[in-house]
Amino acid sequence: MDPALPPTAWHAVEADTALVELGSDPKRGLASLEVERRLAVHGPNALTATHRTTPWDVLWRQFVDPLVFLLAVAAGISFLVGHAGDAYTILAIVVLNALLGFSQEWKAERALDALRQMLAPRCRVIRDGLPREVEAATLVPGDVVRLELGDRIPADLRLLDGSDFGVDESPLTGESEAVDKASPPVAETTEMHARTPMAWMGTTVVRGRGQGLVVGTGMHTAFGSVAEMAQALGPETTPLQRKLARLGRRIGLYAIVVSVLVAVAGIAMGRDLIEMFFTGVSLAVAVVPEGLPAVVTVTLALGVRTMVRRRVLLRRLAAAETLGATTVICTDKTGTLTRGEMTVQRIWTLEAHFEATGTGYDPSGHLEHEGARVDLSRQPALGDLLESALLCNHARIEHDETGWHLRGEPTEGALVVAAMKAWLDCPAHHAEGELPFDSMRKRMTLVEHHDGRRIAHVKGAPEVVLARCTRVRTATGTHDLDDATRGQVEAAYRELAGSGLRVLAIARRELGDEVLDEEHIECDLTLLGLAGLIDPPRREVPAAVDAARAAGIDVVVITGDAPETAQAVCRQVGLETERVVTGPDLETMDDAALRDVLAHPVVFARTTPRHKLRIVTLLQERGEIVGMTGDGVNDAPALKKADVGIAMGIRGTDASTGAADRVLTDDNFATIIGGVEEGRRQYDNIRKFVRYLLSSNTGEVIAILASILLGGPLILLPVQILWTNLVTDGLSAVALGLEPAHRRIMQRPPRPPHEALVDRRGWAAILAVGTYVGAATLVLFYVVAGAEADHARTLAFTGLVVVEKCNVFNFRSLTQPMRVVGFFSNPFLLLAVGLSLGMQLLAVYAPPLQSLLHTVPLSAQDWLAILALALPVFLLGEWIKRRRARYQTPGSSL
Repeated sequence: MDPALPPTAWHAVEADTALVELGSDPKRGLASLEVERRLAVHGPNALTATHRTTPWDVLWRQFVDPLVFLLAVAAGISFLVGHAGDAYTILAIVVLNALLGFSQEWKAERALDALRQMLAPRCRVIRDGLPREVEAATLVPGDVVRLELGDRIPADLRLLDGSDFGVDESPLTGESEAVDKASPPVAETTEMHARTPMAWMGTTVVRGRGQGLVVGTGMHTAFGSVAEMAQALGPETTPLQRKLARLGRRIGLYAIVVSVLVAVAGIAMGRDLIEMFFTGVSLAVAVVPEGLPAVVTVTLALGVRTMVRRRVLLRRLAAAETLGATTVICTDKTGTLTRGEMTVQRIWTLEAHFEATGTGYDPSGHLEHEGARVDLSRQPALGDLLESALLCNHARIEHDETGWHLRGEPTEGALVVAAMKAWLDCPAHHAEGELPFDSMRKRMTLVEHHDGRRIAHVKGAPEVVLARCTRVRTATGTHDLDDATRGQVEAAYRELAGSGLRVLAIARRELGDEVLDEEHIECDLTLLGLAGLIDPPRREVPAAVDAARAAGIDVVVITGDAPETAQAVCRQVGLETERVVTGPDLETMDDAALRDVLAHPVVFARTTPRHKLRIVTLLQERGEIVGMTGDGVNDAPALKKADVGIAMGIRGTDASTGAADRVLTDDNFATIIGGVEEGRRQYDNIRKFVRYLLSSNTGEVIAILASILLGGPLILLPVQILWTNLVTDGLSAVALGLEPAHRRIMQRPPRPPHEALVDRRGWAAILAVGTYVGAATLVLFYVVAGAEADHARTLAFTGLVVVEKCNVFNFRSLTQPMRVVGFFSNPFLLLAVGLSLGMQLLAVYAPPLQSLLHTVPLSAQDWLAILALALPVFLLGEWIKRRRARYQTPGSSL
């Protein structure tokens, strides 16, 4: 029998009803033939995930670029006019550029595959009345699955039974604490995080054992519905890709217009038709910066390696630069701002309060009182509290070569670690029975034999445990819990909870030999004290939050966790919040109201995937460049929609890492801020070498155009222009891409989202420098050189290269003079300039290159003339920047 209810309603029906609806039996499960029939109907229990990136996908991405298209057109024209050598050179650049980009991006994809955490591959079921272990992909609705501590839940299950059953749902809902599960149905309108009879695919059993009925598989699960939402979002291009595309289209238009106009003007002046055609081709080659795609690719590829050292894995080369453009970071709380490990932070007893040092599951800290390390032998009340917390517990802390790890429920693990910090060993005991924790009882009790005594150890919600206590433990024994003392306990509870701590009360009772029922075991308890627990913030996060604030980046916390916990963590890391907005609050808000909320410091709690997606979308509509972090399937749609999707590599699910172009290998918020700095450095350097290359090309165009208007010959041959653009300028531009970050790069606001890669001021500078470069080339050709054409062309060609090498130093900073930047702070540029000049010497004096480039040797007088015309371009640039530096706003320079 196939399901008759939608997946969202299974939590609202009795377990027996669900079994009848799905034609199953808790003891026999399904028959094998029925499983085969249902598998044919419902398909395998697997997510039809977003298209997996193939090598062909990555390779194709390298060619989808307007600048690459321009180069292909230039190569085709060169073939048509008989310049096969030029065409092969251009095509070689296109292919090498593609291979370099492919190698970096495919390496990132393979590294990401190693990080992906797959869903449970095998599980235990009951079929034909027998327990079996099967592949999770073969599960069908109606299968009965057995669950134990540590199991990854393989499908959406309606629980049939469970003993002290708890599940970590953080990958799906963002809830940092384990969720108690129980079989009784709940109202159909219950929110997802409170649907206690349901165990969701992709979550993990952290406490107890149980049995569940499969009610949803594959894409018909909560996990699958979120993955489907992510698939519905199309791929997003990065701001850099959009800006380079606009620049490429503009350059292509300029190339066509200039080439056609010059060719037509020359023909109108009576010049030879074939000569003007070649001139037009030369101008087209001169306008297009052939080296730009390769330089951008190399710069971004080197940036990828830098980002890996900063613990950020990039799936696409342009992903780093976008991180630098971020104006708002929407971050999850659990595991990103916090360690993702519950920790006992404070312990309260009636006579003393204790602090626990250290964080996480590493027991290397200690307990202290008023700044002094605690001697447990002098604190009997604390000793009893820790002993009961250790005994009323199923968690284990294990150590291997990678560190300390929890096996069990995080809250119980934190109590074990607290006992270990006090050097308390678990005493020899015999467990007689257990009353498990559930969402109704809100407490757990374990009865054990110890030294001939029967003791009931209890832990649970303070309001529940305190109501069952009649005595309280002190340093001198136990005393009656009178109203005044009860008031002290309640005040302590409020104070701890107000600090954002999860509070547990711990109590015990010494039992006699008589057999007692549940109600009598858990009465007349002696209160031992309170333990305050928290998932502590990462140590480096407050400084990272300060750095984000200084960089003009807003940080918005969006979590599935409780409002009180979210706000407490925000306070601890230094995030100001005026308001806490929950998921139900968002349901009642229209877009205008939510936009108003987003205009002020706010934290969002109890959110769903649709809420996160809506917040990101509205921020983007406001013109923000939005970064979104996440580790669960619940984050996948927002990660994909955001301009900067940042997944967690350690805690991240397959859905989240597949939706993001950036993966943190240490799941640390501070790493994001380091990535922002690197992204800003890359963008600054891209701006520098784009302007440098365009100024060089402008000089070539002006020289060729002026020569035609003067009635002279073709001043530069196409092959000489290619040599300049690809060999000499290309090396210098790559070295500019390695320029170190400005020391105040993180003290300036993010650049405007719609800022052009080259603004009006930049185009003016390009035209001014290009005019000088073109004029110097013309002087060398017409004034310095003699009448011999090859010598004049060689002098102009070489002068152009040397002037451009002097000009490259102007672009190390767009505003700061060399005395501030430091002449030797980028040794790669000095090396590149030296290599470029060496290559030019070979071009002038080596016979094979002389033949290829149509050059002849130059004299010493020629070189002196070249230097005399080259140095002023650098000196003039320095003079202008020194004057500007007097009025420069601190932190705004590049």
